[in-house]
Amino acid sequence: MALKFDPLSLPVIGTDEHLPAVGEGHLQPGSLRERFGAPPEWAPEIAVERRIVDRPTAHASVLIPLVLREELTVLLTQRTDHLHDHPGQISFPGGRVEPEDADAVATALREAREEIGLAADDVDVLGELPTYTTGTGFVVTPVVGLVQPDRALHPDPFEVAEVFEVPLAFLMNPAHHRRHRVEVDGIGREFLSMPWDAPAPEGGTRRYFIWGATAAMLRNLYRFLSA
Repeated sequence: MALKFDPLSLPVIGTDEHLPAVGEGHLQPGSLRERFGAPPEWAPEIAVERRIVDRPTAHASVLIPLVLREELTVLLTQRTDHLHDHPGQISFPGGRVEPEDADAVATALREAREEIGLAADDVDVLGELPTYTTGTGFVVTPVVGLVQPDRALHPDPFEVAEVFEVPLAFLMNPAHHRRHRVEVDGIGREFLSMPWDAPAPEGGTRRYFIWGATAAMLRNLYRFLSA
Protein backbone atom coordinates (compact mmCIF):
# COMPACT_ATOMS: atom_id res chain seq x y z
CA MET A 1 0.00 0.00 0.00
CA ALA A 2 1.61 3.23 -1.17
CA LEU A 3 2.12 5.97 1.39
CA LYS A 4 0.55 9.37 0.88
CA PHE A 5 3.63 11.10 2.27
CA ASP A 6 7.42 10.73 2.21
CA PRO A 7 8.57 10.04 5.79
CA LEU A 8 12.17 10.93 4.95
CA SER A 9 11.19 14.46 3.95
CA LEU A 10 9.29 15.36 7.11
CA PRO A 11 10.98 17.67 9.64
CA VAL A 12 12.05 16.44 13.05
CA ILE A 13 9.85 18.05 15.69
CA GLY A 14 11.82 16.71 18.64
CA THR A 15 13.98 13.98 20.11
CA ASP A 16 14.02 12.32 23.52
CA GLU A 17 17.62 13.00 24.50
CA HIS A 18 16.34 13.97 27.97
CA LEU A 19 15.53 10.30 28.66
CA PRO A 20 18.28 7.95 29.88
CA ALA A 21 19.69 5.28 27.62
CA VAL A 22 19.44 1.66 28.71
CA GLY A 23 22.73 0.91 30.46
CA GLU A 24 25.25 -1.45 28.91
CA GLY A 25 24.85 -3.89 31.79
CA HIS A 26 21.14 -4.28 31.01
CA LEU A 27 21.88 -5.14 27.37
CA GLN A 28 23.81 -8.33 28.11
CA PRO A 29 22.26 -11.72 27.32
CA GLY A 30 22.02 -12.74 30.96
CA SER A 31 20.38 -9.48 32.00
CA LEU A 32 17.89 -9.71 29.15
CA ARG A 33 17.02 -13.27 30.12
CA GLU A 34 16.41 -12.17 33.72
CA ARG A 35 14.24 -9.24 32.62
CA PHE A 36 11.99 -11.42 30.47
CA GLY A 37 11.91 -14.10 33.17
CA ALA A 38 10.70 -11.64 35.80
CA PRO A 39 9.15 -8.67 33.97
CA PRO A 40 8.64 -5.38 35.85
CA GLU A 41 5.38 -3.49 35.92
CA TRP A 42 5.29 -1.43 32.76
CA ALA A 43 3.08 -0.43 29.85
CA PRO A 44 3.94 0.00 26.15
CA GLU A 45 4.19 3.62 25.12
CA ILE A 46 2.69 3.04 21.69
CA ALA A 47 0.16 0.24 21.27
CA VAL A 48 -2.26 1.19 18.48
CA GLU A 49 -1.82 3.27 15.33
CA ARG A 50 -4.64 5.28 13.81
CA ARG A 51 -6.38 3.03 11.27
CA ILE A 52 -5.66 4.01 7.66
CA VAL A 53 -7.33 1.14 5.78
CA ASP A 54 -10.76 -0.46 6.06
CA ARG A 55 -10.25 -4.21 6.11
CA PRO A 56 -10.58 -7.05 8.61
CA THR A 57 -8.03 -7.23 11.41
CA ALA A 58 -5.32 -9.88 10.95
CA HIS A 59 -3.02 -11.33 13.58
CA ALA A 60 0.70 -11.50 12.96
CA SER A 61 4.03 -11.98 14.74
CA VAL A 62 7.50 -10.60 14.20
CA LEU A 63 10.84 -11.77 15.52
CA ILE A 64 13.10 -9.14 17.11
CA PRO A 65 16.40 -10.99 16.60
CA LEU A 66 19.21 -9.91 18.94
CA VAL A 67 22.45 -11.19 17.42
CA LEU A 68 24.99 -12.49 19.93
CA ARG A 69 27.97 -10.43 18.90
CA GLU A 70 30.46 -8.81 21.30
CA GLU A 71 27.98 -5.94 21.33
CA LEU A 72 24.43 -7.18 20.73
CA THR A 73 22.86 -6.09 17.45
CA VAL A 74 19.30 -6.10 16.11
CA LEU A 75 18.81 -7.88 12.80
CA LEU A 76 16.44 -6.03 10.46
CA THR A 77 15.26 -6.42 6.89
CA GLN A 78 14.42 -3.99 4.13
CA ARG A 79 11.28 -5.07 2.31
CA THR A 80 11.17 -5.15 -1.47
CA ASP A 81 9.41 -2.29 -3.25
CA HIS A 82 6.67 -4.36 -4.91
CA LEU A 83 5.06 -5.77 -1.76
CA HIS A 84 1.47 -4.73 -1.06
CA ASP A 85 1.93 -4.00 2.65
CA HIS A 86 4.70 -1.60 3.74
CA PRO A 87 6.78 -1.82 0.52
CA GLY A 88 10.41 -0.76 0.82
CA GLN A 89 10.20 -0.23 4.56
CA ILE A 90 12.54 -1.55 7.22
CA SER A 91 10.99 -4.25 9.36
CA PHE A 92 11.55 -7.31 11.49
CA PRO A 93 11.15 -10.78 9.98
CA GLY A 94 7.51 -11.70 10.43
CA GLY A 95 4.06 -12.02 8.99
CA ARG A 96 0.52 -13.32 9.36
CA VAL A 97 -0.50 -16.13 11.65
CA GLU A 98 -1.21 -19.34 9.74
CA PRO A 99 -3.62 -22.08 10.90
CA GLU A 100 -0.77 -24.52 11.55
CA ASP A 101 1.04 -22.13 13.93
CA ALA A 102 0.77 -23.25 17.55
CA ASP A 103 1.24 -19.76 18.97
CA ALA A 104 2.81 -16.34 18.35
CA VAL A 105 6.31 -17.72 18.82
CA ALA A 106 5.71 -20.41 16.21
CA THR A 107 4.53 -17.75 13.75
CA ALA A 108 7.59 -15.57 14.32
CA LEU A 109 10.01 -18.48 13.94
CA ARG A 110 8.29 -19.82 10.83
CA GLU A 111 8.25 -16.40 9.18
CA ALA A 112 11.91 -15.81 10.03
CA ARG A 113 12.79 -19.11 8.41
CA GLU A 114 10.72 -18.35 5.31
CA GLU A 115 11.86 -14.74 4.92
CA ILE A 116 15.57 -14.88 5.72
CA GLY A 117 16.39 -18.57 6.16
CA LEU A 118 16.99 -18.27 9.92
CA ALA A 119 16.65 -21.71 11.50
CA ALA A 120 14.52 -21.99 14.62
CA ASP A 121 17.35 -23.90 16.34
CA ASP A 122 19.50 -20.75 16.04
CA VAL A 123 16.98 -18.67 18.03
CA ASP A 124 16.81 -18.68 21.84
CA VAL A 125 13.40 -17.14 22.53
CA LEU A 126 13.41 -14.81 25.54
CA GLY A 127 9.75 -13.80 25.52
CA GLU A 128 7.11 -11.57 24.01
CA LEU A 129 6.16 -7.90 24.17
CA PRO A 130 2.55 -6.67 24.19
CA THR A 131 0.80 -6.58 20.83
CA TYR A 132 1.15 -3.60 18.55
CA THR A 133 -1.72 -2.78 16.17
CA THR A 134 -0.70 -1.14 12.90
CA GLY A 135 -2.70 1.34 10.87
CA THR A 136 -3.05 -1.34 8.20
CA GLY A 137 -4.95 -3.63 10.55
CA PHE A 138 -2.31 -6.07 11.78
CA VAL A 139 -2.27 -7.00 15.46
CA VAL A 140 1.41 -7.86 15.83
CA THR A 141 3.05 -9.83 18.64
CA PRO A 142 6.78 -9.01 18.90
CA VAL A 143 8.82 -12.06 19.92
CA VAL A 144 12.33 -11.32 21.22
CA GLY A 145 15.08 -13.86 20.81
CA LEU A 146 18.85 -14.24 20.96
CA VAL A 147 20.32 -15.34 17.64
CA GLN A 148 23.59 -17.10 16.99
CA PRO A 149 25.94 -14.95 14.90
CA ASP A 150 27.40 -15.65 11.48
CA ARG A 151 24.77 -18.16 10.46
CA ALA A 152 24.25 -18.40 6.72
CA LEU A 153 21.03 -16.57 5.89
CA HIS A 154 19.04 -17.05 2.70
CA PRO A 155 16.69 -14.07 2.25
CA ASP A 156 13.64 -14.62 0.07
CA PRO A 157 14.30 -12.26 -2.87
CA PHE A 158 10.57 -11.71 -3.39
CA GLU A 159 10.11 -10.24 0.10
CA VAL A 160 13.54 -9.11 1.29
CA ALA A 161 15.78 -6.63 -0.47
CA GLU A 162 18.47 -6.57 2.24
CA VAL A 163 19.35 -7.87 5.70
CA PHE A 164 21.44 -5.72 8.05
CA GLU A 165 22.24 -5.21 11.74
CA VAL A 166 22.11 -2.18 14.04
CA PRO A 167 23.72 -2.03 17.51
CA LEU A 168 21.12 -2.62 20.19
CA ALA A 169 22.68 0.12 22.34
CA PHE A 170 22.09 2.68 19.59
CA LEU A 171 18.40 1.77 19.36
CA MET A 172 17.97 1.74 23.15
CA ASN A 173 19.21 5.35 23.43
CA PRO A 174 16.27 7.80 23.18
CA ALA A 175 18.61 10.52 21.95
CA HIS A 176 18.32 8.69 18.62
CA HIS A 177 14.50 8.55 18.73
CA ARG A 178 13.20 11.35 16.52
CA ARG A 179 9.59 12.55 16.43
CA HIS A 180 7.68 13.54 13.29
CA ARG A 181 4.16 14.71 12.56
CA VAL A 182 2.20 14.67 9.31
CA GLU A 183 -1.39 15.40 8.31
CA VAL A 184 -3.01 13.09 5.77
CA ASP A 185 -6.59 13.60 4.60
CA GLY A 186 -7.14 16.04 7.44
CA ILE A 187 -5.98 13.56 10.11
CA GLY A 188 -2.80 14.15 12.09
CA ARG A 189 -0.35 11.32 12.63
CA GLU A 190 2.80 11.22 14.75
CA PHE A 191 5.55 8.66 14.40
CA LEU A 192 9.11 7.93 15.47
CA SER A 193 12.20 7.39 13.39
CA MET A 194 15.62 6.00 14.33
CA PRO A 195 17.92 6.59 11.34
CA TRP A 196 21.06 4.46 11.36
CA ASP A 197 24.11 5.52 9.34
CA ALA A 198 26.16 2.45 8.51
CA PRO A 199 29.51 2.35 6.71
CA ALA A 200 28.97 1.80 2.99
CA PRO A 201 31.17 -0.69 1.09
CA GLU A 202 32.08 1.99 -1.44
CA GLY A 203 33.01 4.47 1.29
CA GLY A 204 31.01 7.02 3.21
CA THR A 205 27.80 5.96 4.92
CA ARG A 206 24.48 4.40 4.02
CA ARG A 207 21.39 5.61 5.90
CA TYR A 208 18.77 3.10 6.98
CA PHE A 209 15.56 4.94 7.88
CA ILE A 210 13.89 2.92 10.64
CA TRP A 211 10.44 4.33 11.31
CA GLY A 212 6.75 3.57 11.81
CA ALA A 213 5.72 0.28 13.40
CA THR A 214 9.31 -1.01 13.58
CA ALA A 215 10.48 2.08 15.44
CA ALA A 216 7.42 1.96 17.70
CA MET A 217 8.08 -1.65 18.71
CA LEU A 218 11.72 -0.79 19.40
CA ARG A 219 10.51 2.10 21.53
CA ASN A 220 8.33 -0.31 23.49
CA LEU A 221 11.36 -2.57 23.96
CA TYR A 222 13.19 0.47 25.34
CA ARG A 223 10.36 1.11 27.79
CA PHE A 224 10.39 -2.52 28.85
CA LEU A 225 14.15 -2.61 29.46
CA SER A 226 14.25 0.76 31.22
CA ALA A 227 11.23 0.15 33.47
